[in-house]
Amino acid sequence: MDSRFTRGKSPVLERALGRPRSELSLAAFALLFSELVQYCQRRVASVAELQARLAQLGHHVGLRALDALVARERPGRRETKVLGVLLFVKGPLWRALFGREADKLEQANDDDRTFYVIEREPLVNTFVSVPRENSSLNCAAFAAGLLEAVLGASGFPARVSAHWHKGTTLMIKFDEAVIARDKSLEGR
Repeated sequence: MDSRFTRGKSPVLERALGRPRSELSLAAFALLFSELVQYCQRRVASVAELQARLAQLGHHVGLRALDALVARERPGRRETKVLGVLLFVKGPLWRALFGREADKLEQANDDDRTFYVIEREPLVNTFVSVPRENSSLNCAAFAAGLLEAVLGASGFPARVSAHWHKGTTLMIKFDEAVIARDKSLEGR
């Protein structure tokens, strides 16, 4: 057998799935995300298309991040209630992706399917300069796509959209079946 395969074990393969060794530099994230926005901006014609493209990319990131995070944070356990998955999103998911918990989690007064994750100064909007003609652009559409993927893959299908309100608000609107399942679990 070739000696390059038997010498030593790779340090990447030897690392535990537990806590990561180090965090990504804020400057590196800012540069990478800024380039991602510019890349998408060159390939679309409107702000709505740009936000849709960012949400689509966030969806891909969310699916991949969920696997590693669940293995690290909740090995062998799965959330079955809406409140549990929302607290997971607000805490461990947000901390792993953006370095701190989301600022607030609220439920709409008039609709039991609608929840809000409020972020006063989202990291994805911090280092992106938006020209005047695109002033309605909210780069948190990336986080909305990410969150939609995480919720869907966790068994809580929902539509997530980013809005300018109290900073940036991610509006989560769960499917009817999710709320019906949650109410049936409470009745047990």
